Amino acid sequence: MAECKMKTRAIGDTGVQVSPIGFGTVKIGRDQGVKYPNGFTIPDDQQVLRLLDICRELSINLLDTAPAYGLSEERLGQLLNTHDRQSWIISSKAGEEFDNNSGLSHFDFSAKAIINSVERSLKRLNTDYLDILMIHSDGNDLKIIQQDRALETLATLKQQGKVRAIGMSTKTIDGGISALKQADCAMVTYNLVNQDELPVIEYAEQHNKGIFIKKAFASGHLQQSAMKDPVRESLKLIFAQQAVSSAVIGTITEANLRANVEKFLTLDQ
Repeated sequence: MAECKMKTRAIGDTGVQVSPIGFGTVKIGRDQGVKYPNGFTIPDDQQVLRLLDICRELSINLLDTAPAYGLSEERLGQLLNTHDRQSWIISSKAGEEFDNNSGLSHFDFSAKAIINSVERSLKRLNTDYLDILMIHSDGNDLKIIQQDRALETLATLKQQGKVRAIGMSTKTIDGGISALKQADCAMVTYNLVNQDELPVIEYAEQHNKGIFIKKAFASGHLQQSAMKDPVRESLKLIFAQQAVSSAVIGTITEANLRANVEKFLTLDQ
């Protein structure tokens, strides 16, 4: 299966091309306040390097991180070879910060907070630009867009060349559609058990915008389904939507990483 390569998908007209399966990195930086059905141990540096090698092998180029993912950005910045920067599409976020000591998140969508957050992300990731930057919503999508004007701040950062594509990880239909009116992409929840945000995906298809899928497997809860192969069925559902650029899947297990890509590659069979 390794000979078969995933073809990258465009995010609108940004020029950014992402692998249809993305590597979510929350589990390399944080094990508190997460909603997975089973506990896990944060992998050490050698384990993360191995996972990154497997991503290359499987033609995964999208690395999804965030300040809210604990030490994820910092670890990626230390472990990624700076000479290899062009081969990765790094997506990060702004608006939510996670405190490893208290285990609590703090949200701030002001222009100053977002700009400072991005500067920290660039330093942590040891890079001078982000391929994708999204607002990390607390659920008040419309307030963030209309009152905090967070996407306008992202647009300024894009104009400055610090970001190639902008978007928002949203939690409501209205928020997702509103975000797509101002940005290049949105990240939404869509899987076998939750398809509420389908209108956002449909809007993206109609307007040449990109869609990233979070919780593709319901944060691991699909594995408990009585269905024969819930992972493949969820991928089939997701990629039936032409607007989907990538499904971001968080795993720290080599077998799961390989299986996810293999199942994606068999969807047309």
